[in-house]
Amino acid sequence: MSTPPAFADAAQTWNRRYDCAEFLFGTAPNEWLRAQAHVLPAQGRVLCVADGEGRNSVWLARQGFEVDAFDVANLAVDKARAFAQREGVSVNFAVADCDGFAWPEAAYDGVAAIFVQFADPPLRARLFERIVRSLKPGGVLILQGYTPKQLEYRTGGPPILSHLYTPDLLLAAFAGLSIIELREYEAEIHEGQGHSGRSALVGLVARR
Repeated sequence: MSTPPAFADAAQTWNRRYDCAEFLFGTAPNEWLRAQAHVLPAQGRVLCVADGEGRNSVWLARQGFEVDAFDVANLAVDKARAFAQREGVSVNFAVADCDGFAWPEAAYDGVAAIFVQFADPPLRARLFERIVRSLKPGGVLILQGYTPKQLEYRTGGPPILSHLYTPDLLLAAFAGLSIIELREYEAEIHEGQGHSGRSALVGLVARR
């Protein structure tokens, strides 16, 4: 499958989107992450995948976690570093894509993968496999994404069917994990200008 034009140069695409004074997805954490973070081991080490301008990683650091985060867009990471400094927290940020990030083995107590839907199916398979391997035994994945019905709402996410998630897709991808919660639902979300309005969502919490 060829890479959709919008993501042919992911760094360039996302740098264009993040090249603004405001935060594209706001500064508040994702609500699914906020609601499920109690499952993470207190003061554990957590990775935020493709965390953009740092809304989720900075929030997790404020909760006392040791946080690593990466994103392909250097402009987003610059904004995230400044955000963390303003908030008085420490986050280990890196500029990398999902293939280029130095994934440690069995290192994380938690991984947050929130709306990581730029990935086509082959990249998504590699990403999900790396996420699982990076979790410690007992480590927890907290994931949220859009379902195919989001194509009707068009309030965020890529307009590309193959990039969207279904419960069955997630069950198959994370068959080696113990599912704590898997929920398909709709909600009004307001995360900056990037995600705003009625949305078709799926949330996963799973333990290695």
